[in-house]
Amino acid sequence: MGRQKILALLAAFGATLIYGLNHTIAKVIMPEYIGAYGFIMLRLLGAGLLFWAISPYFPKERIQYEDYGRLFFAALLGMCINMLMFFKGLELSTPINSGVIITITPIIVLVLSYLFLKEPIGWRKTIGIFLGFTGALGLTLFGVESQQNAPNIPLGNALFLINSSSYAAYLILVKPLTQKYHTITLMKWSFLIGLLLSSPVTFTEFMAVEWNALPMDVIWRMAFVVVGTSFLTYLFNVYSLKTLSPTTVGAFIYFQPLIAILYAVLSENDQLDVLKITATFLILIGVYLVTKKRNRLH
Repeated sequence: MGRQKILALLAAFGATLIYGLNHTIAKVIMPEYIGAYGFIMLRLLGAGLLFWAISPYFPKERIQYEDYGRLFFAALLGMCINMLMFFKGLELSTPINSGVIITITPIIVLVLSYLFLKEPIGWRKTIGIFLGFTGALGLTLFGVESQQNAPNIPLGNALFLINSSSYAAYLILVKPLTQKYHTITLMKWSFLIGLLLSSPVTFTEFMAVEWNALPMDVIWRMAFVVVGTSFLTYLFNVYSLKTLSPTTVGAFIYFQPLIAILYAVLSENDQLDVLKITATFLILIGVYLVTKKRNRLH
Protein backbone atom coordinates (compact mmCIF):
# COMPACT_ATOMS: atom_id res chain seq x y z
CA MET A 1 0.00 0.00 0.00
CA GLY A 2 1.46 3.32 -1.09
CA ARG A 3 2.04 6.33 1.15
CA GLN A 4 -0.57 8.42 -0.67
CA LYS A 5 -3.27 5.78 -0.21
CA ILE A 6 -2.43 5.44 3.50
CA LEU A 7 -2.75 9.21 3.93
CA ALA A 8 -6.06 9.16 2.04
CA LEU A 9 -7.41 6.40 4.30
CA LEU A 10 -6.28 8.33 7.38
CA ALA A 11 -8.02 11.44 6.05
CA ALA A 12 -11.27 9.54 5.46
CA PHE A 13 -11.10 7.99 8.92
CA GLY A 14 -10.22 11.39 10.42
CA ALA A 15 -13.37 12.93 8.97
CA THR A 16 -15.46 10.02 10.28
CA LEU A 17 -13.81 10.26 13.72
CA ILE A 18 -14.61 13.98 13.94
CA TYR A 19 -18.23 13.38 12.92
CA GLY A 20 -18.58 10.58 15.48
CA LEU A 21 -17.13 12.61 18.35
CA ASN A 22 -19.15 15.70 17.40
CA HIS A 23 -22.44 14.30 18.75
CA THR A 24 -21.27 14.26 22.36
CA ILE A 25 -18.82 17.18 22.22
CA ALA A 26 -21.51 19.56 20.93
CA LYS A 27 -24.27 18.12 23.11
CA VAL A 28 -22.50 18.74 26.42
CA ILE A 29 -22.59 22.55 26.17
CA MET A 30 -26.20 22.91 24.97
CA PRO A 31 -28.29 24.72 26.09
CA GLU A 32 -26.43 25.83 29.23
CA TYR A 33 -23.77 27.87 27.44
CA ILE A 34 -25.22 28.26 23.96
CA GLY A 35 -28.58 27.41 22.41
CA ALA A 36 -28.85 25.09 19.42
CA TYR A 37 -29.69 27.92 17.03
CA GLY A 38 -26.94 30.15 18.40
CA PHE A 39 -24.52 27.28 17.80
CA ILE A 40 -25.58 27.20 14.14
CA MET A 41 -24.74 30.87 13.67
CA LEU A 42 -21.35 30.31 15.31
CA ARG A 43 -20.73 27.31 13.05
CA LEU A 44 -21.77 29.04 9.82
CA LEU A 45 -19.94 32.26 10.66
CA GLY A 46 -16.73 30.59 11.86
CA ALA A 47 -16.39 27.93 9.19
CA GLY A 48 -17.58 30.36 6.51
CA LEU A 49 -14.76 32.77 7.39
CA LEU A 50 -12.26 29.90 7.20
CA PHE A 51 -13.45 28.87 3.73
CA TRP A 52 -13.29 32.46 2.49
CA ALA A 53 -9.81 32.85 4.04
CA ILE A 54 -8.36 29.89 2.12
CA SER A 55 -10.28 30.53 -1.11
CA PRO A 56 -7.51 32.75 -2.66
CA TYR A 57 -5.28 29.64 -2.73
CA PHE A 58 -7.77 27.75 -4.90
CA PRO A 59 -9.09 28.36 -8.43
CA LYS A 60 -11.10 31.57 -8.81
CA GLU A 61 -14.54 30.78 -10.17
CA ARG A 62 -17.72 32.74 -10.78
CA ILE A 63 -21.04 31.03 -10.17
CA GLN A 64 -22.96 31.15 -13.43
CA TYR A 65 -26.37 32.83 -13.45
CA GLU A 66 -28.26 29.65 -14.30
CA ASP A 67 -26.85 27.98 -11.16
CA TYR A 68 -27.99 30.67 -8.70
CA GLY A 69 -31.30 28.95 -7.96
CA ARG A 70 -29.80 25.51 -7.43
CA LEU A 71 -27.07 26.91 -5.16
CA PHE A 72 -29.66 28.87 -3.15
CA PHE A 73 -31.88 25.85 -2.48
CA ALA A 74 -28.85 23.62 -1.83
CA ALA A 75 -27.68 26.07 0.84
CA LEU A 76 -31.21 26.29 2.25
CA LEU A 77 -31.39 22.51 2.64
CA GLY A 78 -27.77 21.75 3.54
CA MET A 79 -26.69 24.74 5.59
CA CYS A 80 -30.00 25.87 7.13
CA ILE A 81 -32.66 23.20 7.59
CA ASN A 82 -30.12 20.38 7.91
CA MET A 83 -27.99 22.11 10.58
CA LEU A 84 -30.90 23.70 12.47
CA MET A 85 -32.74 20.38 12.79
CA PHE A 86 -29.60 18.46 13.78
CA PHE A 87 -28.50 20.81 16.56
CA LYS A 88 -32.03 21.34 17.90
CA GLY A 89 -32.52 17.57 17.85
CA LEU A 90 -29.21 17.11 19.66
CA GLU A 91 -30.32 19.61 22.31
CA LEU A 92 -33.53 17.61 22.90
CA SER A 93 -32.31 14.03 22.39
CA THR A 94 -29.15 12.01 23.08
CA PRO A 95 -25.75 11.65 21.33
CA ILE A 96 -26.28 7.94 20.63
CA ASN A 97 -29.68 8.55 19.03
CA SER A 98 -28.24 11.24 16.77
CA GLY A 99 -25.25 9.09 15.81
CA VAL A 100 -27.52 6.20 14.90
CA ILE A 101 -30.42 7.97 13.16
CA ILE A 102 -28.41 10.24 10.85
CA THR A 103 -26.68 7.15 9.45
CA ILE A 104 -29.93 6.57 7.55
CA THR A 105 -29.03 9.37 5.08
CA PRO A 106 -27.90 7.03 2.21
CA ILE A 107 -31.27 5.26 2.42
CA ILE A 108 -33.17 8.55 2.15
CA VAL A 109 -30.95 9.56 -0.81
CA LEU A 110 -32.00 6.36 -2.57
CA VAL A 111 -35.70 6.95 -1.86
CA LEU A 112 -35.55 10.57 -3.10
CA SER A 113 -33.59 9.49 -6.18
CA TYR A 114 -36.32 6.96 -6.94
CA LEU A 115 -39.13 9.51 -6.45
CA PHE A 116 -37.60 12.45 -8.32
CA LEU A 117 -34.90 10.99 -10.59
CA LYS A 118 -36.70 7.71 -11.36
CA GLU A 119 -33.66 5.64 -10.41
CA PRO A 120 -34.63 1.95 -10.14
CA ILE A 121 -34.79 0.14 -6.80
CA GLY A 122 -34.34 -3.65 -6.70
CA TRP A 123 -35.53 -6.08 -4.05
CA ARG A 124 -32.26 -5.93 -2.11
CA LYS A 125 -32.41 -2.15 -1.77
CA THR A 126 -36.12 -2.34 -0.91
CA ILE A 127 -35.30 -4.63 2.01
CA GLY A 128 -32.52 -2.23 3.03
CA ILE A 129 -34.94 0.72 3.00
CA PHE A 130 -37.44 -1.24 5.12
CA LEU A 131 -34.82 -2.29 7.69
CA GLY A 132 -33.29 1.20 7.91
CA PHE A 133 -36.59 2.99 8.43
CA THR A 134 -37.74 0.31 10.89
CA GLY A 135 -34.66 0.99 13.02
CA ALA A 136 -34.99 4.78 12.84
CA LEU A 137 -38.74 4.85 13.50
CA GLY A 138 -38.44 2.26 16.27
CA LEU A 139 -35.89 4.41 18.05
CA THR A 140 -38.09 7.50 17.55
CA LEU A 141 -41.44 6.00 18.58
CA PHE A 142 -40.53 3.51 21.29
CA GLY A 143 -37.50 5.02 23.03
CA VAL A 144 -37.65 6.65 26.46
CA GLU A 145 -39.32 10.06 26.37
CA SER A 146 -36.72 11.94 28.40
CA GLN A 147 -33.60 11.61 30.51
CA GLN A 148 -31.07 13.92 32.09
CA ASN A 149 -29.95 16.57 29.57
CA ALA A 150 -32.44 15.20 26.99
CA PRO A 151 -35.84 16.80 27.72
CA ASN A 152 -37.81 15.57 24.69
CA ILE A 153 -36.21 12.54 23.04
CA PRO A 154 -39.07 11.63 20.61
CA LEU A 155 -39.18 15.18 19.21
CA GLY A 156 -35.39 15.31 19.02
CA ASN A 157 -35.31 12.00 17.14
CA ALA A 158 -38.00 13.27 14.75
CA LEU A 159 -35.84 16.33 14.07
CA PHE A 160 -32.91 14.00 13.27
CA LEU A 161 -35.10 12.37 10.60
CA ILE A 162 -35.89 15.80 9.12
CA ASN A 163 -32.17 16.61 9.32
CA SER A 164 -31.26 13.42 7.44
CA SER A 165 -33.97 14.01 4.83
CA SER A 166 -32.91 17.60 4.16
CA TYR A 167 -29.25 16.57 3.93
CA ALA A 168 -30.15 13.77 1.52
CA ALA A 169 -32.06 16.24 -0.66
CA TYR A 170 -29.07 18.61 -0.46
CA LEU A 171 -26.72 15.87 -1.73
CA ILE A 172 -28.95 15.25 -4.75
CA LEU A 173 -29.39 18.96 -5.48
CA VAL A 174 -25.71 19.88 -5.10
CA LYS A 175 -24.30 16.95 -7.10
CA PRO A 176 -24.40 18.71 -10.53
CA LEU A 177 -22.67 21.73 -8.97
CA THR A 178 -19.82 19.59 -7.58
CA GLN A 179 -19.06 18.46 -11.13
CA LYS A 180 -18.91 22.07 -12.31
CA TYR A 181 -17.24 24.01 -9.48
CA HIS A 182 -14.43 23.48 -6.99
CA THR A 183 -15.46 22.35 -3.50
CA ILE A 184 -14.04 25.48 -1.83
CA THR A 185 -16.05 27.69 -4.21
CA LEU A 186 -19.25 25.87 -3.30
CA MET A 187 -18.51 25.82 0.43
CA LYS A 188 -17.69 29.52 0.78
CA TRP A 189 -20.87 30.58 -1.00
CA SER A 190 -23.06 27.91 0.63
CA PHE A 191 -21.94 28.90 4.14
CA LEU A 192 -22.48 32.60 3.37
CA ILE A 193 -25.98 31.99 1.97
CA GLY A 194 -26.76 29.66 4.88
CA LEU A 195 -25.63 32.32 7.37
CA LEU A 196 -27.85 34.98 5.80
CA LEU A 197 -30.90 32.70 5.51
CA SER A 198 -30.68 31.33 9.05
CA SER A 199 -29.77 34.59 10.85
CA PRO A 200 -33.41 35.60 11.61
CA VAL A 201 -33.68 32.36 13.61
CA THR A 202 -30.17 32.13 15.05
CA PHE A 203 -29.17 35.74 15.82
CA THR A 204 -31.03 36.11 19.14
CA GLU A 205 -29.49 32.99 20.71
CA PHE A 206 -26.06 33.89 19.34
CA MET A 207 -26.18 37.32 20.95
CA ALA A 208 -27.42 35.85 24.24
CA VAL A 209 -24.15 33.96 24.76
CA GLU A 210 -21.97 35.40 27.53
CA TRP A 211 -18.76 35.16 25.50
CA ASN A 212 -16.51 36.72 28.17
CA ALA A 213 -17.63 34.20 30.79
CA LEU A 214 -17.13 30.98 28.80
CA PRO A 215 -14.85 28.42 30.50
CA MET A 216 -12.03 26.85 28.48
CA ASP A 217 -13.83 23.49 28.38
CA VAL A 218 -16.67 25.15 26.46
CA ILE A 219 -14.38 27.17 24.17
CA TRP A 220 -12.48 24.12 22.92
CA ARG A 221 -15.78 22.31 22.24
CA MET A 222 -17.02 25.27 20.20
CA ALA A 223 -13.71 25.38 18.35
CA PHE A 224 -13.96 21.65 17.63
CA VAL A 225 -17.39 22.08 16.02
CA VAL A 226 -16.33 25.11 13.95
CA VAL A 227 -12.84 24.04 12.87
CA GLY A 228 -13.22 20.27 13.01
CA THR A 229 -16.79 19.34 12.13
CA SER A 230 -17.55 22.25 9.81
CA PHE A 231 -14.19 22.85 8.12
CA LEU A 232 -11.57 20.09 8.39
CA THR A 233 -14.01 17.29 7.57
CA TYR A 234 -14.71 18.84 4.16
CA LEU A 235 -10.99 19.18 3.45
CA PHE A 236 -10.30 15.61 4.62
CA ASN A 237 -13.06 14.22 2.41
CA VAL A 238 -11.84 16.15 -0.63
CA TYR A 239 -8.28 14.93 -0.04
CA SER A 240 -9.34 11.30 0.40
CA LEU A 241 -11.47 11.38 -2.77
CA LYS A 242 -8.40 12.29 -4.83
CA THR A 243 -7.01 8.79 -4.19
CA LEU A 244 -9.90 6.64 -2.99
CA SER A 245 -13.16 5.79 -4.75
CA PRO A 246 -16.43 7.34 -3.50
CA THR A 247 -17.53 3.82 -2.50
CA THR A 248 -14.48 3.39 -0.25
CA VAL A 249 -14.92 6.81 1.34
CA GLY A 250 -18.65 6.17 1.77
CA ALA A 251 -17.96 2.90 3.57
CA PHE A 252 -16.53 4.86 6.50
CA ILE A 253 -20.11 5.87 7.40
CA TYR A 254 -20.37 2.53 9.23
CA PHE A 255 -17.78 3.71 11.74
CA GLN A 256 -19.64 6.90 12.65
CA PRO A 257 -22.40 5.46 14.88
CA LEU A 258 -19.90 3.09 16.49
CA ILE A 259 -17.58 5.99 17.36
CA ALA A 260 -20.52 8.10 18.55
CA ILE A 261 -21.80 5.29 20.79
CA LEU A 262 -18.36 4.41 22.18
CA TYR A 263 -17.44 8.02 23.04
CA ALA A 264 -20.88 8.84 24.50
CA VAL A 265 -20.78 5.77 26.78
CA LEU A 266 -17.12 6.16 27.83
CA SER A 267 -17.65 9.85 28.63
CA GLU A 268 -20.82 8.92 30.59
CA ASN A 269 -23.01 11.25 28.51
CA ASP A 270 -25.34 8.49 27.32
CA GLN A 271 -26.05 4.82 27.83
CA LEU A 272 -26.91 1.83 25.67
CA ASP A 273 -30.06 -0.26 25.89
CA VAL A 274 -31.59 -3.08 23.86
CA LEU A 275 -33.62 -0.72 21.65
CA LYS A 276 -30.58 1.38 20.70
CA ILE A 277 -28.51 -1.72 19.91
CA THR A 278 -31.33 -3.21 17.81
CA ALA A 279 -31.95 0.07 15.95
CA THR A 280 -28.23 0.46 15.23
CA PHE A 281 -28.06 -3.07 13.84
CA LEU A 282 -31.14 -2.60 11.61
CA ILE A 283 -29.95 0.75 10.23
CA LEU A 284 -26.41 -0.46 9.49
CA ILE A 285 -27.71 -3.58 7.71
CA GLY A 286 -30.16 -1.38 5.78
CA VAL A 287 -27.42 1.06 4.72
CA TYR A 288 -25.21 -1.87 3.69
CA LEU A 289 -27.94 -3.34 1.46
CA VAL A 290 -28.70 0.06 -0.08
CA THR A 291 -25.09 1.03 -0.81
CA LYS A 292 -23.70 -2.40 -1.78
CA LYS A 293 -22.70 -2.57 -5.41
CA ARG A 294 -23.93 -5.54 -7.40
CA ASN A 295 -21.10 -7.80 -8.52
CA ARG A 296 -21.01 -8.17 -12.27
CA LEU A 297 -19.56 -11.07 -14.21
CA HIS A 298 -17.14 -10.16 -17.02
